[in-house]
Parts: sequence; C-alpha cells; structure tokens
Amino acid sequence: MQDDLEGTHSEDSGGEQLLKVGTPLREQDRFLPIANITKIMKKSVPTNGKIAKEARECIQECVSEFISFITSEASDRCHMEKRKTINGEDILCAMYALGFENYIEPLKLYLSKYKDNMITERHHSDESHDPMQTGESSRQGSGK
Repeated sequence: MQDDLEGTHSEDSGGEQLLKVGTPLREQDRFLPIANITKIMKKSVPTNGKIAKEARECIQECVSEFISFITSEASDRCHMEKRKTINGEDILCAMYALGFENYIEPLKLYLSKYKDNMITERHHSDESHDPMQTGESSRQGSGK
C-alpha cells in the first residue's frame, strides 16, 4: 500500500522507478537511446572492433544510473536553496560532493565555453531579427 502512495521518481519494492503514482517508467524513459550509446562507444574501439549487445546494454544502464545519481544530488542542492531549476553549477557541485573532483576542471571549462556560445548565438539571433541591422527599413522606405 505504501508503494502506491509514493510520488515522482520513487522506487517500488521491485526497484522499478515510478514517474507518477503507480505508473512505472518505460525503458525508453529511463535510458539514453542505445544508438547514442553505441556511437560513443565506437569512438573508443578500433574501426574493425565489435561491441557486444550485452556490453552496450550494460553501459546504457550504467550511464543512466550515473546521470540519475548526479542529478539527484544536484536536485537536493536546489531543494535546499529553494530553487526549482538545476543549472550547470549545481551539476559541478554534485560531482564534487560525490567524489568526482577530477572531472570538475574540464567541466568548468566546457561550461564556460557553452555559456560563451549561447551568448554569441543570442547576439547573432538578435541581429538577424533587428530590421536596422538587416537593412530592411532602408529598403522599405525607398520604394518611391
């Protein structure tokens, strides 16, 4: 009975995650797509190397568990700070708290570059929608 009362992302006695009360998560909702996993794995083996289906599925489960582990820690931080949105800094803090310190510096660099790219993309997007930048206003006024 208690299992039926548990909420979002709880686990029932069989270890199956629940999305909503009593609704088990489908496999495609719990795991990253196997095609994505395979693509990443193939980069690490020689071109003539093969990866067993069992190995791909094992990595798929491990990666999904790792993501859930980090996200849960980041979510706890957000909850303590009374925020609803997990950001990159939360992920970095979670990784540090969980003992993944070796990944922090490369991820900080990646996060910094990502933020820079987002700013650049927004800037270019704003310019393309600004009639003064595209010359549309001068073309519209010269139709005499």
